[in-house]
Amino acid sequence: MVDLLNIIETPHYDNRINNIEIHSYNPYVNSSLNHNDEIRIPIQQQDLVVLPSESFLFIEGDVSAIAANNATIDANKLFLDSNGTAFLFNEIRYELNCAEVNRCKNVGITTTLRNYAFLSSHESTTLKSASFDINSKIPIKNFQYFSFCIPLNKLMGFFDDYKRVIVNARHELILIRSRNDSNAVYCTMDNINVKVDLVLSKIQWKIPHITLEEYTKLQFLNIIEKDHLITMTYRSWELYEYPMLLKTQNHSWSVKVSTKLKKPRFIVFAFQTNRKDNVKKSMAKFDHYDLRNLKLYLNSASYPYDKLNLNFANNNYAILDDMYYKFINSYYNTESKYIMPMLNFENFIDYGSFVAIDCSHQNESIKSGIVDIKIEFECDSNIPENTSAYCLIIHDQIIEYKPLSGIVRKLI
Repeated sequence: MVDLLNIIETPHYDNRINNIEIHSYNPYVNSSLNHNDEIRIPIQQQDLVVLPSESFLFIEGDVSAIAANNATIDANKLFLDSNGTAFLFNEIRYELNCAEVNRCKNVGITTTLRNYAFLSSHESTTLKSASFDINSKIPIKNFQYFSFCIPLNKLMGFFDDYKRVIVNARHELILIRSRNDSNAVYCTMDNINVKVDLVLSKIQWKIPHITLEEYTKLQFLNIIEKDHLITMTYRSWELYEYPMLLKTQNHSWSVKVSTKLKKPRFIVFAFQTNRKDNVKKSMAKFDHYDLRNLKLYLNSASYPYDKLNLNFANNNYAILDDMYYKFINSYYNTESKYIMPMLNFENFIDYGSFVAIDCSHQNESIKSGIVDIKIEFECDSNIPENTSAYCLIIHDQIIEYKPLSGIVRKLI
């Protein structure tokens, strides 16, 4: 806050950083980029000051599309899905000094739910180069050769929350390709089965290198020499799937049993029916299926307190939209003004249809001992066949490392 009466304050300039350069790192020489392959991208040089939170993946490739029975493909009806590049990978891991720091499984669904829940309307407009844009469709013909830049802070919780530099450490990013690319694209051609492959020719990890001015460099060398314990805190994203719901109206799902150190802070719940590996349906959309009520139980505590009493047939889902608006502001701890989420009231039902629950404030019965996470929900009609339920759990994580000895320890 500006002191309006301090008229003799002298200006202060931060000159601790001399230069910031983006350096590119490639996978090991013998790595292939095909389906199911493990792709490792190392940073072996240790005497660096890097900023992982601003790093990104650069991906190049081309498209191969084949229709059954040699049918003609209308390229105007074959699209890269929103967040389609995330569906290229089944899993992403980040390791520091050969110790795992963060992992994201089922990357496409996890990041789609995360981005819907936590991206602001302004931030979402800057992610077209990462293929995340719900307002436009990219026909296959427009990117037969394609290149995308995917910020890692939209793929993993560590890069999203930990905004500081890391010094004197070895880094490695591990990517596991999906078994096919059916979830990355969708097709609006009727009665034609199409197989699409996004053939990757290049993957690079681009990360900022920081050059410090001399006095600051000496301070950092002193930290390294004394082997100071450095604490890194962030929020981890864990996705759980109920792959085949029963065709009933009432359901009870025991999601997991968590330790008190990994208590959920935020939870996003969503449905999808017959979308997985189905190019005729977009994986970037979620279904509501006449959800009436939902309760999250953390031991004996329940969220939300009141019943939702939704009625999608009569467009009575304003309470979900209100929870969504408050959810993003609680996540970023904003008080003075609201962050406008990327989905407005009109397209929330088309793309989202999820339940966002803020359970960051918890009573003593949850703060001690183990936590049994259970979700109970009811619908106005029976759940259709091939319906999956997803539960994205966001919890705190703490990592400690020593820059000289290279010790990395996960506390939570």
